[in-house]
Amino acid sequence: KFNTRSLIGKLLLHSEFGLTGCGTTQTSSNNATNTSNSEKVSVGIIQIVEHEALDSARNGFLERLKEEGYEEGENLTVDYQNAQNDQSILQSISQKFSSSKLDLVLAIATPAAQAMASATQDIPILITAVTDPVTARLVDSMEKPGANVSGTTDMNPIKDQFDLLVKLVPTAKKVGVIYNAGEINSEVQVGIAKEVAEDLGIELIEATVTTSADVLQASQSLVNKVDAIYVPTDNMVVSAAQSVIQVANENKIPVISGESSVVDKGGLATIGINYHNLGRQTADMAIRVFNGEKPADMPIESLKDFDTIINKETLKLLGIEVPKDLADIAILK
Repeated sequence: KFNTRSLIGKLLLHSEFGLTGCGTTQTSSNNATNTSNSEKVSVGIIQIVEHEALDSARNGFLERLKEEGYEEGENLTVDYQNAQNDQSILQSISQKFSSSKLDLVLAIATPAAQAMASATQDIPILITAVTDPVTARLVDSMEKPGANVSGTTDMNPIKDQFDLLVKLVPTAKKVGVIYNAGEINSEVQVGIAKEVAEDLGIELIEATVTTSADVLQASQSLVNKVDAIYVPTDNMVVSAAQSVIQVANENKIPVISGESSVVDKGGLATIGINYHNLGRQTADMAIRVFNGEKPADMPIESLKDFDTIINKETLKLLGIEVPKDLADIAILK
């Protein structure tokens, strides 16, 4: 079996803590305001692909910095680069940042974090939306990262998500999971999901993809084979989540996801990460770096609270009634 006990234990421990010509460059259009910080800092942001969860983490990061007096145009310079899921662009951005005089790099998602960590051992790097920094070889351990990388993990409560599935679809015996086998974070999640599903007496049926264009076909391959579909926090699949939702809803297949943007698109439900809050938490770590702390000594942090979110329209479409104990705590969208 996939060994997850030590990994989960470590994550729970830390839930107590408080390119020129490449990608896309973005700057803030907000008007500069007076700030309490006279120190000027420069931040590079490298993101693997645009989708709601990762964008929300980035926006939460910048929002929190602004609240703490770091204002673009005044004392903060931000160079945002998005690789659009292209590994060659990702490498180019990383090389560009490594030769720049940056005070910090925010690396959003595992591939971006790996590319940036390979490019420099000198510039402080904070990661976010990375499921397992140890398996991804970004840090020595969750408690003592040991080099120039720290940040936040988006390991989500997979057991709770499958418990949610069982509450909403108690007859489910076969669950499909769509993921990119080339993403380490997805491999880790599917490994955990296999253990959880086995304990619940559920058969997990895998459908893997190598590009976003494969997501539609992978979704179609599960029709008439599964009672529900699970979508982990896989960057490739989430960026093409509308294809999953289209196939699932046309065939009345409930979709449980690792995060809320899939539910917003029409998935059934999640107990998942609030990426906006995760970005804000990462910004608090960035401020500590600006004040002299070293990532090597800053434990990886995980989000303290998860949101239970259910899509009302999808409930009606599937003819599902929410148990009262779940209705009392869920956010219905």
